[in-house]
This record gives sequence, C-alpha cells and structure tokens, in this order.
Amino acid sequence: MNTQLILQYLSDLNENNNREWYHSHKMEKKAADTEFEAVIESLILRIGKFDSSVLHNEPKNLTFKLARDTRFSHDKSPYNPAFRAHISSQGKLPIPVGYYLMIKSGNQSFLGGGLFADMFKEATKMTRDYIVQHGEELERIIHEPEFEKNFTVQGTTLKKVPAGYEKEHPQAEYLKLKSWYLEYPVKDEELIDAEAFLAKAAGLFQIMKPFNDYLNKALAGFQMPAR
Repeated sequence: MNTQLILQYLSDLNENNNREWYHSHKMEKKAADTEFEAVIESLILRIGKFDSSVLHNEPKNLTFKLARDTRFSHDKSPYNPAFRAHISSQGKLPIPVGYYLMIKSGNQSFLGGGLFADMFKEATKMTRDYIVQHGEELERIIHEPEFEKNFTVQGTTLKKVPAGYEKEHPQAEYLKLKSWYLEYPVKDEELIDAEAFLAKAAGLFQIMKPFNDYLNKALAGFQMPAR
C-alpha cells in the first residue's frame, strides 16, 4: 500500500481544487483510489479479528465521494480533498456506528467512531434515553485507562439539559450532547509507514469498540429516514 501516493494526490487536489485539474488527472485519482481501497481492505480484516460484523464489506462500498454540495456553502470549491470511509456492520451508513477514517494532507487526518449525526433527532433522543437508564455503563467505558489515554467524547453541546430530562442527572453533561463521537488525530508522517499505521489504527479501533457497542445498543431499531 502506497499511502504516500494518496497523500500526494490529495495535496495536489487541495492546491488545484477545480474541475479542469480534477478531470485532467483521472489516472492519478484512480491510482490513489486503488491504494485507499487497499488500506480499507486491510482495516476490515484487522477490525474483523475483534468485530466480525464488518467482514462482509467491500472496500469500494465504504468510501465517500470527493465532490462537494456547494449549493448552500460560502466555499464553492468543488471537491473535498480527503479520502473518507466508514466501516460498520451496515457499511458506510452513519447508523449503526462503526469505525471512521479520513485521510487529508496537511496533518488533518483522523480516526473516528461513535455517532456523528446531529441531523437525526430520533437517534439523539434514543441515545439520551439510553444514557438515562445506563449512565453508569457509559462512565465505565469512557473512564477505562486506555480509552481516557486516547479519546475524549465530543459532540455539539446544548447550554442546558434538554426538556424532559433531569437537570441533576449524574450524566447530565452527556445528555446535553446531540452527537457522541471520538476523533484521534493522525499526522502525515504517521501515514508514511502503511503497516505501522494500520496496526495502530486497528489497536485504537479495538479500544473504541465498547463505546460503539454502547451506542449501537442505544440505537437498536433505529430506521434511517427515507430520502
């Protein structure tokens, strides 16, 4: 796996973020895609050793397009110069939650997990309701030494505990969140040695797994809204 090729293509696209350049460098894009899919394939196999629910996935079905929807954005750059993938039991859908990888040049890559879904109000409610009943379990997971060493729970936060929930609940700070996710930053230099990076990523995803499992229990029965 040539992760340097991936980074070089993304760096070049970032500097030439226009349709003319993009379409005139299709071969470079294809080569970078091939390398990224090899990274994802290796991750699937490594994650599969502790989470067999992901093993049926095909790498090409887990990746996201580079093209951006610029209709409602001040930034009219046509492409997001990042390779992204979400690996879960249901592929790249945001729910059930799984393991997220973004590679972006300029030390902007990261490994992620948990629920990135502010727009899914029902998922937010289901998670809050589960935390109300299983708050101690959440505390045990996020205060495991290896978890605390590597991750902090993040998410869009309300100023107050939302209506319908106890203001003095022991997990009130987590009830204020609309999403519950994790991010582990990755520097460009850490991506150069692909095997070392993949081993580290798999190790971090394994530490993350109990947090993902907790959220997926909370989200059992969730239905993705119809488009």
